[in-house]
Amino acid sequence: MYIDSHCHLNLLADQPGGVAAMVSEASENQIEHILCIAIDQDSIAEVRQLAEQYPQLTASVGIHPNVDQAGTLSTEQLIKLANHPKVIAIGETGLDYFRSEGDLSWQRDRFSYHIEAARQTKKPLIIHTREARADTMRMLENENAKDAGGIIHCFTENWETAKRALDIGFYISLSGIVTFKSARELQEVAQKLPLDRILIETDAPYLAPVPHRGKTNQPAYVKHVAAFLAELRGESIEEVAAVTTENFYRLFPSARLAA
Repeated sequence: MYIDSHCHLNLLADQPGGVAAMVSEASENQIEHILCIAIDQDSIAEVRQLAEQYPQLTASVGIHPNVDQAGTLSTEQLIKLANHPKVIAIGETGLDYFRSEGDLSWQRDRFSYHIEAARQTKKPLIIHTREARADTMRMLENENAKDAGGIIHCFTENWETAKRALDIGFYISLSGIVTFKSARELQEVAQKLPLDRILIETDAPYLAPVPHRGKTNQPAYVKHVAAFLAELRGESIEEVAAVTTENFYRLFPSARLAA
């Protein structure tokens, strides 16, 4: 069995058969659980509703770093929204200096609100970082994010960043990007990571793995990430599937109860 640890399932509603078809196909491909990730206030409501509808789905609460400054939620607001039996994570949150420009102190403030909400709720963080690795790790370390734990999702950083994340107890989640021929450095990092700290994800509808690259991604495709990792690391796909699944439930024990 497999777990898609990061999916924007609400964005697949316009696909043939809608979300129901995506969930069904995931089940047919042995995907036993899907964590649906919020990025703004509208999607918070959408992913919670989906999680209520399907037993194999859970949800997160958070505001993506690139959402306009006006969309920021306070720590108190995040905590209130996270008070739901199917919400198991805070995020996605973090820093993105690629898409946002100018004075980004507001982005760092927003990140701090999420870290504190995670610490208070004891719900792990889902971290997005792009061209901001130094500030992202500095804030996670200095603001005691280790008290909540979490994931660096869709990891594309170097080994030094991976090591810093591992040192504070975080997990590294690998997406379809790791299957791309151009992702040599990431593949080298993936070979070094301890298997008991790896998660797999789709980030659907984005970043479909080989052999579906360029198509709309979906949770069923997380099997291809697992298969590529198994070959890359010289491990069996059964072991990669079993350990990444156990890793997810170790980080999110409430996911079993929410089903």
